[in-house]
Amino acid sequence: MQSKMPSRFAMPGCFAVLALLLANVACAQDEQVSSSESVTIALIGDSTVEDYSGWGVPFRKRFTDNVQVLNFAKGGASSKSWRNGKRMPAVLEAKPDYVLIQFGHNDQPGKGPERETDPETTYSENLKRYAAEVKSAGAQPILVSSVTRRRFDQDGKIRTTLTPWADATQQVAAELKVPFIDLHRRSIELHDRIGPVASMEFNFKAGDLTHFNEQGGAVMADLVITELQTAVPNLTRFLK
Repeated sequence: MQSKMPSRFAMPGCFAVLALLLANVACAQDEQVSSSESVTIALIGDSTVEDYSGWGVPFRKRFTDNVQVLNFAKGGASSKSWRNGKRMPAVLEAKPDYVLIQFGHNDQPGKGPERETDPETTYSENLKRYAAEVKSAGAQPILVSSVTRRRFDQDGKIRTTLTPWADATQQVAAELKVPFIDLHRRSIELHDRIGPVASMEFNFKAGDLTHFNEQGGAVMADLVITELQTAVPNLTRFLK
């Protein structure tokens, strides 16, 4: 029995399929990260951003070796006091590509005149100054609203006092047209969902409703990463 030759009318379809396959391969190659590519991310903030009481270390672990994460967060710092000690020059000397900026906890009343800020005036002005300095160095500022404290009301819902500073952060980001990560909202939603008992598992130590142990830091870092993928899609390909 003689085999049939493929119809000449079927050949265009074969070429179309082949072209589609080659296009998919090309797209996959474009998404791959070259070993020569490198990105530097700097973190600015308070103790909730620091390496071992905040989300700094687990955030760093979410990226490939192409990414260097430098943590300049300082425990007890506010948007006003962090600048002391020439920290910003150190950040800029590192030549970062992106700088995440998160403050709020120590900007609140009761922290003393050297740290307190008003969300509508001095706090917003501080964020704008940080963003301008970062931009002038050729880096992309990314504003992050402050993670919530784990204080609950009688109904088992988060009772936050950080909303004015979180809202101000979002407003400044919108005004400057820079990426914004709403960690305040995301963390409230998380704790409201899992409740007080499960949330206490995140405590850095007994009774500490602000800082995080390894588990808590990892969960907060995941929230930041989730928001970051939308705010800065280019960084998604550097995630593990």
